[in-house]
Amino acid sequence: MHSTMMDVPLSINHLLERAGRLFAGNEIVSRLPDKSLRRHSFGDFHRRARALASALKKMGMKKGDRVATLCWNHHAHLECYFGIPAAGGVMHTLNLRLSPDEIGWIAGDAQDRFLVVDDVLLPLYRQVAPLHKFEQVIVVPFSGAPVAPDFIDYERLLADADPDGFEYEPHAEDDPVAMCYTSGTTGRPKGVVYSHRSTVLHTLVASLGDFWGLRGTDVVLPVTPMFHANSWGIPYGAVMLGVKLVFPGPHLHPEDLLDLMQLEPPTLALGVPTIWMSLIQAFDASQDEGSPNQGRWTLPRGMRSLVGGAAVPEALIRAFDRHGIWILQGWGMTETSPVCTVSYPRAELRQATQDERYRRAAMAGVPVPLVDLRVRGDDGGDQPWDGSSVGEIQVRGPFITGSYHQVPVDPDKFTDDGWLRTGDVAAVDALGFVRITDRTKDLIKSGGEWISSVDLENAIMGHPAVAEAAVIAIPDLKWSERPLACVVLKPGQAATPEDFSAHLLKHGFAKWQLPDRYEFIDAVPRTSTGKFWKMKLRERFAGHR
Repeated sequence: MHSTMMDVPLSINHLLERAGRLFAGNEIVSRLPDKSLRRHSFGDFHRRARALASALKKMGMKKGDRVATLCWNHHAHLECYFGIPAAGGVMHTLNLRLSPDEIGWIAGDAQDRFLVVDDVLLPLYRQVAPLHKFEQVIVVPFSGAPVAPDFIDYERLLADADPDGFEYEPHAEDDPVAMCYTSGTTGRPKGVVYSHRSTVLHTLVASLGDFWGLRGTDVVLPVTPMFHANSWGIPYGAVMLGVKLVFPGPHLHPEDLLDLMQLEPPTLALGVPTIWMSLIQAFDASQDEGSPNQGRWTLPRGMRSLVGGAAVPEALIRAFDRHGIWILQGWGMTETSPVCTVSYPRAELRQATQDERYRRAAMAGVPVPLVDLRVRGDDGGDQPWDGSSVGEIQVRGPFITGSYHQVPVDPDKFTDDGWLRTGDVAAVDALGFVRITDRTKDLIKSGGEWISSVDLENAIMGHPAVAEAAVIAIPDLKWSERPLACVVLKPGQAATPEDFSAHLLKHGFAKWQLPDRYEFIDAVPRTSTGKFWKMKLRERFAGHR
């Protein structure tokens, strides 16, 4: 028996046309380098994205060609998200926080033909230029300064194009629309290529009520960079539903974000934990008597905050909840589009205590629909969902990559039966809540027993004197490895190793699990996506025993 359903391919072009027809009057706000705000409508966005597509075709772009972006979060970058695929191209977001050598290597590996770059990032582009030759460089006059004649002016390019006469490049739903490279902290980065189908399915799932909970009345502040796993996919969801977007541009310091929240109060904000740690510390400091910022800011009560990219300390969830803001923790990877699990309030836990709600919120959460998740033990078997049996998280689904760009399928990354090996170690409980205990490379094996660096970090960051903390393994002649805690204290605060040991014992850690040493540092090194970069700490303290 044949299906009676229409055979209509999934396409993000549908989202673009929907936005132009249904939401033409809704607003997109971008913060410019001078901190002023530029406003566009979704009608402007629809016309400009089509104009970009028309111009790229006229420039000779062929179906499947890669068009790189080197941009902050703003309206023109959103136009690239849809205009490049509309012409049949593949948008490749370059991570502007990487070194020029890394950016050049990635652009070469992706075989990028064209580049769209912010004028304020031209100094970075000039360092990349000798490493990879782009055929055309299109400059967004983000700062408003004139574009040099040896580049193509983005605004002039759009003004001279024909958005009304443009026709979409024919495509299948499995054709690519975008690509992003992994962080590559343990080797060369690898390219993940997303399709129309995977992107639409991810957008539909992530927009559900228990996850983004996206509504047309929302105001979304994407602090997560648009070059980091496509800003977790939120640009596609916002366009699908006509949601007002407030882009922060290059201004990501806590004070700048708090100022922006006064001008355009968000109902949903997205970012990595380190951003929100700094923001809540700046806000709380502004409440002190005599603070130069006293009375300058309020926090938008009722705002939802989706946080991912690293484990969220329970102390951070509690700190925001005191101000009427609930943090939803999500987990995923570049390879998973990225939303894979979200820790949302379950109906089964309506009567749970407040402490239990916080404990659950600090977990990675429950797998989203269409994603299958299993935990494989060292013996190769599936671990029971009992909340304590640990193993490697493995996932599969229609928006999870099955291979990398131009890389042979690696058994270290994919199982024989086609599941993605994530490298994260976790336990899952009976309700499906995933509790990540560590990355495989960050686990500490002491005297044959495993110690979770993540659990130690989160507990230490619950101490009132601590701004942030990272725990690494250091060699030990007797025990093989022992934990070393690198601690950043809040300004004006003091604490001793004995204080931290007492704090950890009070929170249920055994004596043998406590760090042998504490190092007080100015800041924890971060990767290009804002995660704690433990490799740098391991290098720094490599000789310590």
